[in-house]
Amino acid sequence: MRAAKEQARERGAAAQQKKQARRGGLRSGARADGRDPLPLGAAISRLITERGWEAPAAVGGVMGRWPQLVGDDVALHCEPQKYDEEARVLTVSCDSTAWATQLRLLAPTLVARLNADLGHGTVKLIKVLGPAGPARSYGRLRAPGSKGPGDTYG
Repeated sequence: MRAAKEQARERGAAAQQKKQARRGGLRSGARADGRDPLPLGAAISRLITERGWEAPAAVGGVMGRWPQLVGDDVALHCEPQKYDEEARVLTVSCDSTAWATQLRLLAPTLVARLNADLGHGTVKLIKVLGPAGPARSYGRLRAPGSKGPGDTYG
């Protein structure tokens, strides 16, 4: 009889553990605990802080607010491409050489504005890229591996 009672108790404990696993584990009780649910914004903020992603997340926010920071005219012709966290360089591409030149002249002002928004030293340099040239066309009279007119004699 005692063995049957112990087996029944073990089956009940196993069923209770399965039920708790389905519900998401043990409840934390009356006091706040690390297992308590968090609002989504608080959970994301906690994750960003724990992983040390503050600067990349802030720069990502700047890329989303680019028109507000630089103005609508500049934002129409220039857009941020990437941010190198180690070198603290923001790369921006422009659709014409005139806008690339204009942005190079505005770069110190933009760096100061970005650092005021993100924190001192977040962006040290803005690298401005002009428009990309046309793709190289390979015609039927072109030798494979040649680099253009200067490469005709070997």
